[in-house]
Amino acid sequence: MDRTELADFLKVRRAAIRPGDVGLPEGPRRRTPGLRRQEVAQLAGISVEYYIRLEQARGPKPSRQVLGALARALVLDRDQRAHLFHLVDELPESESSREVTPTIRNLLAGLDDFPAYAIDACYDMLAWNAAADRLMGYLSHLEPEDRNLLRTNFTGRYASHLLADPQSVAFLRDCVADLRASLARSPKDVRIRALVDELLRSSPEFGQMWADHRVAVRKVQRKRVVHEQFGPMEFDCQVLDVPGTAIRLVVYVPEPDSPTAAAFASLSTLAPVTIEAPVRRRKPRGDRHHAGISPPGLLLGRRVYLCLVSEARIRPRS
Repeated sequence: MDRTELADFLKVRRAAIRPGDVGLPEGPRRRTPGLRRQEVAQLAGISVEYYIRLEQARGPKPSRQVLGALARALVLDRDQRAHLFHLVDELPESESSREVTPTIRNLLAGLDDFPAYAIDACYDMLAWNAAADRLMGYLSHLEPEDRNLLRTNFTGRYASHLLADPQSVAFLRDCVADLRASLARSPKDVRIRALVDELLRSSPEFGQMWADHRVAVRKVQRKRVVHEQFGPMEFDCQVLDVPGTAIRLVVYVPEPDSPTAAAFASLSTLAPVTIEAPVRRRKPRGDRHHAGISPPGLLLGRRVYLCLVSEARIRPRS
């Protein structure tokens, strides 16, 4: 907490507010512009002594409730409010929001040729476009509890297979390092803390990675997969923060005019993969029936959905 910066910010904002802006009479005896300290305290519902100590840079750390009350009393806009919270080492309410707004959904839908989806700091899959649904497999049919990438990979049905793959493990180490960075930025985020505690109890592999204390924010990554119909695909996995929220957009971006770009443009021709038939084997020559679904085959489909494995094979419905 930066007490000096907080004190200066409060004084400057108090001086910028006219009494009439907050429903108070101007009065004939005002020697300085702006509100009096007593008026700010009254509007915020706190004691005058406490507010004076804040402006004198000697008060205790304000709670989130007090910060919200001060923001309303001083008529702070969104950016000013976020700055006030940051001065006290608190995450603004807006930055912990997981709401996928219509604008974000429209943006995802408008990326016709680019598979894209939205995740939060806990790696919950919040929304996705049709291209991502067709490329990664049956997203639309997953139960909410199955949409957490970390939980699925560390404790899901095929966790042991994924954790035996070196490339999957390398990706998960990056995710765990990113999760630790998120927790450091938001130490009071109960959802992140609950997920960490859950995975520490249920996954020794997560515990080992967490004990490494690696910290790294997710950056662009190069991905390679092999699609049964379109062949090899190579693209960048670009992560974009949505300001003012805890949401990040993940977009698969191929090189322009590349075979992968052409393949992405053709995803709309694929029949969606479903829970009932997530992955099917190739028909053996001379056999008119499918060989069925095996755990390794389903694993490959789930690997693509989780964006984990290079050289994974994506099998569309036949």
